[in-house]
Formats: sequence, structure tokens, C-alpha cells
Amino acid sequence: MIPLGYIQRDVKPDGGPKSCCWVVKGAELPRFYVYEPFNKEAATSGNGSMVSFLAPDISSVNESYAVALKMGGTDEGAPNNREHYGSGYYGAYMRDPDGNKVHIVYRGDTFA
Repeated sequence: MIPLGYIQRDVKPDGGPKSCCWVVKGAELPRFYVYEPFNKEAATSGNGSMVSFLAPDISSVNESYAVALKMGGTDEGAPNNREHYGSGYYGAYMRDPDGNKVHIVYRGDTFA
């Protein structure tokens, strides 16, 4: 357990890079992940780190993605179903103008 009360959680492979995950004991969210960089390059700002926001519905994912691009962000994965991450998983990936990776996700009824 780390000082914030998080415990390391075993995570099943989800098709993405190797990762470690920490959660608050007894809760599914929020989660803190550390991933190997997706492109296998050295970890840098925005490569191997990502901030994710849980959206209340699919339209919120779509709207957040559109606003991010309008405000100078760049596409890293347009809004789409990503069932390989779990049933009802719908998300979008973008980078902010500083290159930080941001993920907006709706998890269906999984965490309702």
C-alpha cells in the first residue's frame, strides 16, 4: 500500500502494454496506472503517462474529444468502441498542446 491508501491491483492483460495498477481498497475507481510506453520508446512526458477522465455517457466522450481538438489538441485515437478493454468501453485519446496524453472514457454500465 502507498501513503494515499492505494493498493496494487492485479490487472488482466487488456491488449495494451504491460502495466501496474493501484486502486483504493474496496473501490474500482479511481485507478492509477503506470504503463510501458505504447510505442516501446523511452518514457518521456506524454509517453508512458496518461491522464484519464471517466465520462458519464458516450456523447460526453465525443464532445470532450471535439473540444480538445478545437482547443489545439491532437488526435491519438478518435472516439470509438474499444471492446477489447471491456464490455461497454467507449473512449477517445488525444494530446494536449504540451504533448501530454489524455483519455476520455465511458465504461458503459460497468461502473454505474
